[in-house]
Amino acid sequence: MDTMSISVIVPTHNREHLLPRALNSIAAQTQKPLEVIVVDDGSTDNTIDTLRHGFPDVVLFEESQRGVSAARNRGIQASRGDWIAFLDSDDEWLPEKLAHQNAALASTPTALLCHTDEVWIRNGTRVNPMKKHAKRGGDIFKDCLPLCCMSPSSVVVHRNVLEDVGCFDEALPACEDYDLWLRITSRYPVLFIDEPLVVKHGGHNDQLSRRYWGMDRFRIAALEKLLGSDSLNDTQRAEAARVCAEKIEIYRAGAKKRGRHDEAHLYTVKLQKLQQSISNDYNSLTT
Repeated sequence: MDTMSISVIVPTHNREHLLPRALNSIAAQTQKPLEVIVVDDGSTDNTIDTLRHGFPDVVLFEESQRGVSAARNRGIQASRGDWIAFLDSDDEWLPEKLAHQNAALASTPTALLCHTDEVWIRNGTRVNPMKKHAKRGGDIFKDCLPLCCMSPSSVVVHRNVLEDVGCFDEALPACEDYDLWLRITSRYPVLFIDEPLVVKHGGHNDQLSRRYWGMDRFRIAALEKLLGSDSLNDTQRAEAARVCAEKIEIYRAGAKKRGRHDEAHLYTVKLQKLQQSISNDYNSLTT
């Protein structure tokens, strides 16, 4: 079995206390990557010193707090491997992670993306993911519409896929992974290893999900962008439009409940335009 050339990309910001755990889990891999690229997104703690003194073999890039998407994209642009793996700086890999993905991809030559199951830790305690977070492989575009169904830390993807669909959308402050997975799964099936090979640590105050109210507005933006492209077939477009309308309805109701009336009106207009588009699409298919 050939060993894949894998570049590992780790974005980080002010996580000097967590980053060593992530990097040590890469160093402990039974299959070593080609390179490890850390992109520091304007940290003001001792992250840079920690890297330079404790991990001198890591390739380090420093950015000026442009966000996680820009950090990952900087790493992708600088990488040399045929395959790209991501690891968030608060997560860690089990030692066989890359080796198992290499073996799975080698046995399925047509697969260009592989993800794995994961263990969830919240504030130091293991928790069981809800049924809606269950992972799977194959054609998972429909599964990816309601919520993000792959963790960046679990993914290995061929760089040709990213060259085809594009990288992370730097205009999205959150849900950038949801957006990318939709673009990928609308065109490519994915391979899934039903084994937890990633440990995801949550509950930190700096997590994006805690920073923004109404995370679905970023998913709505991703869906609107996708619906505005010509990359979907008729079935995919209908499903994406249906889910987008549902999310707009829920978000509009939430904005109204919180007294955000201008925002509620904005999403009322969005819903009307989407419903008109759905109607036009239906009419074009039936005439």
